[in-house]
Amino acid sequence: MTGFTRTVAIDWSGAKGRRHKGIAVAVCGRDGPPRLVRPGHVWSRAEVADWLVDEAAKEPTLFGFDFSFAPPHAERGAYLPGETGVPDTARAFWGYVDVKAPDEDLGAASFLEQVHRPHFYFGIADGMKADFVRFHQCDHRLNEAGGRKTASAFDAIGAAQVAKASFAGMRLLHRIDGKIAIWPMDPLTPGGSAVVEIYTRIYLRNAGLSGAKLRSRADLNLALKALGSPPARLRFEPDDHQTDALVTAAGMRAHLRHPHAFTPPGLTPALARTEGWTFGIV
Repeated sequence: MTGFTRTVAIDWSGAKGRRHKGIAVAVCGRDGPPRLVRPGHVWSRAEVADWLVDEAAKEPTLFGFDFSFAPPHAERGAYLPGETGVPDTARAFWGYVDVKAPDEDLGAASFLEQVHRPHFYFGIADGMKADFVRFHQCDHRLNEAGGRKTASAFDAIGAAQVAKASFAGMRLLHRIDGKIAIWPMDPLTPGGSAVVEIYTRIYLRNAGLSGAKLRSRADLNLALKALGSPPARLRFEPDDHQTDALVTAAGMRAHLRHPHAFTPPGLTPALARTEGWTFGIV
């Protein structure tokens, strides 16, 4: 249906600054092992966006980013309940974040820390975390299928938090909007490239692993084998950002064979417009 010839996984970062050691990019062709793109290179977020647009024009490629494409909307009927002037669709919300948080290199930390601080949980001084966290409908679907609870885009504390990365990612989506299809906000075009939201733990679980980070070639290649991929050809021990990207690129390629990869039960037109869906959850 889609004709993708490559899958690309980008392990993302919401850290402040201009260059980010936490970003890793891996690519898989139709067959063969996944490989890192520019291993050792320290990417900027803007550089990733420009590279993606260039690569998307070369051949039909499915690009995956490990951040939330929009905050949860369905649970409370709004992104930021009680606020006025906040858009009600994902595409408009990307532009809203871009205007409200013009941090360097597509960063968005100020959106959480200053612009809409009351909506984000930064620690016990804010009160009960349960009063802040909300989840996407696809997160609930993953849990029903036996998956572990995902992180909330409103939980901004700890090493596992995804809040800053997600809102920085929304600025990237605004930057590439109109240049490549962003699923499920946009329909897929046969023979064209597209961008999807990914969650690495899904593919680690599909490989029979617990979801813990992988930090060795041996563990990485065990996961790849379970996903039907040849071993990665690395001459060094990878870090967990690199293994996340490599495993996810292979997992995305495997998931393309699922008959409901782009038509997951539960995805409605309203969800597609507002909070999206994670590729890999069916």
